[in-house]
Amino acid sequence: MKFTPAPRRGFGAPSSLSIQQLLLLGLVALSTPVAASIGDRLPEFQECVRVCERENCGPDAEHQTPIPLHRRLLLWTCPQECDYTCQHLITSSRLQQVQQSPPGSPAPIPHPDRPIVQYHGKWPFHRFLGAQEPFSVLFSLGNFYAHYDGLYNKILPSIPASYPLRKWYIWLAYVGMASWFFSAVFHTRDLAVTEQLDYFAAGASVLYGLYYSVVRIFRLDKKDTSRRQSLLRLWTALCILMYVGHVAYLKMWTWDYTYNMAANVAVGAVQNVLWSWYSWTRYRSHRKGWAAWPGIVVAWVMVAMSLELLDFPPLWGAVDAHSLWHAGTIIPAVIWYNFLVRDAQDDMARSERLKS
Repeated sequence: MKFTPAPRRGFGAPSSLSIQQLLLLGLVALSTPVAASIGDRLPEFQECVRVCERENCGPDAEHQTPIPLHRRLLLWTCPQECDYTCQHLITSSRLQQVQQSPPGSPAPIPHPDRPIVQYHGKWPFHRFLGAQEPFSVLFSLGNFYAHYDGLYNKILPSIPASYPLRKWYIWLAYVGMASWFFSAVFHTRDLAVTEQLDYFAAGASVLYGLYYSVVRIFRLDKKDTSRRQSLLRLWTALCILMYVGHVAYLKMWTWDYTYNMAANVAVGAVQNVLWSWYSWTRYRSHRKGWAAWPGIVVAWVMVAMSLELLDFPPLWGAVDAHSLWHAGTIIPAVIWYNFLVRDAQDDMARSERLKS
């Protein structure tokens, strides 16, 4: 089946499928870099885009195919509509050719072992209401709500303002909500600005996770000695400098995907080690089930992160490994806020026993 786009006007998915997404230790909303892919180099795809733009993207409104309002609000342009439409037309054509090819016959298409290929470093997802990766958006919002619920239904009602670690937990929720909000925005529309906001917010989430972990585990929040207060100021300054340096390097030096991934993984790994150690030692000394929750969360998140390594074509054009990774971080976030409340209540109870 050869695609001849000249008679076609208008945009939209050529089939009835739809939807996709929702990131870290929150590690990240770390996406595949946009680069040349197999799909970009397919001659039939390039020809499809050229013809579509010639037929639909004229120099003025009279010679342009109208774009629905909801997609224009999401900044979809005529060339982008052509690119999206051609991705799905070529994908459908490749799948049909492979399915109709007799066994043992010559390969009907380039890369017949991969009838679904990436374009611009991304799989061809079916958008929903203009959102490029609907399930990633959905699961990002699920993570956002997990942090919102943790703040307003757990931290604020259950931990008194007098508890010294409360402010760090409040900021944990704020940073988490911000990172998942920008993740949802990025997966709705992959633009340079939304990508940068997603990456910077994810980096802040990962680094703040390490920051407050050190404060909690080593109790730098206590003001009982000047040395502890000095360590807190030093640790705070160090984390701020690391984040500023991270953003400056990506923004002003080079937008390096490999570095960004390595930096987030390294920081997340240190945080995982700290909480695994804390969970093990706390459980051994207290023999309370909730003391093991951090270790369970760390293991859960690591398994969810491993989904990123699979990178399979999206099921039904909608659900890929990245969206499942985001889905896998919702429940750990819920468990984590439950742990913070139990840990704080136990800490306050022990302080009261020591006073009496």
